[in-house]
Amino acid sequence: MSGSRIAAVLGGNGFVGRYVVQCLAQAGYTVRVASRRPDLGALLRPMGRVGQVAPFYTSVLDDNAVACVVRDAEVVVNLAAVLSSSSAQSLCAVNVEGAGRVARLAAEAGVARYVHMSALGASADAPSAYGRSRAEGEALVRQHCPGASIVRPSVIFGPEDRFFNLFATLARYLPFMPVYGATTRVQPVYVGDVAQVVAQVATKPELAGRVWQLGGPEVMTMQEIAAYVLQQTQRDRPVVRIPMGLARLQASVLEHLPGKMLTRDQLLMLSQDNVVPPEESGFDVLGLVPTSVQACVPFYLERYRAGGGRSGVFVPQR
Repeated sequence: MSGSRIAAVLGGNGFVGRYVVQCLAQAGYTVRVASRRPDLGALLRPMGRVGQVAPFYTSVLDDNAVACVVRDAEVVVNLAAVLSSSSAQSLCAVNVEGAGRVARLAAEAGVARYVHMSALGASADAPSAYGRSRAEGEALVRQHCPGASIVRPSVIFGPEDRFFNLFATLARYLPFMPVYGATTRVQPVYVGDVAQVVAQVATKPELAGRVWQLGGPEVMTMQEIAAYVLQQTQRDRPVVRIPMGLARLQASVLEHLPGKMLTRDQLLMLSQDNVVPPEESGFDVLGLVPTSVQACVPFYLERYRAGGGRSGVFVPQR
């Protein structure tokens, strides 16, 4: 597609990335889907015309790979991040050094607009290492790309999420519903809405350089979320608050198992509310109405219902 505008999306075949790629393809960009698994990125090709969506092998740990994917791009979106450290990738290597590397190489390539996905609660004094790594990553992005847009969503939900789906899986297999950080408040935000904001700030020069804090229309405690999932899946389970001492013990074991269902750092994240401050919603600035939990979640939790559920194509109802 000679002469077309190019957008590079690092982490483009992930949960949020798939929606961002679709939005940018619809906006007319040739989209480079950059990830460590280009075979998965190939599954996104039907989101655009022939050749419009192209998978690239890229690791944010590799200067040459990043430089290749951002070359000649008008827009770069970095969604690559890890939630916890592992032997192969650490919070520092990906969320901090990787974020800085992508921003630096994008600046050197003369990229016009840069969007960095961070997280609500990113702060230098956050209780969790994850929150601090996100703040450090933001600082490096600003250092190399002063005009970068920073997107900070609360907990993201959608058909492929690891949030409501995780609660529903626990409801299916456990005789009770465990809740960690029961009184902590979160503001779940729909993945399609987050992608729409990313695409808008990536493609409109007048929106560049701001911090966009995103939360959905409902503020819920973790205990309320657990009860809601039980209601939607029609499972009769007692909701059990896990004491912090026992939670830490469980996390010390689970964080070493595949999937890292619970880590001690995640428990630290749950020690603080994850809610957009009043009058700071990015949706309000853009005049967008975010999708509610009720308009989306019941549909994809149907498959977890006792006795089985239907399947189909989800279309969010606003």
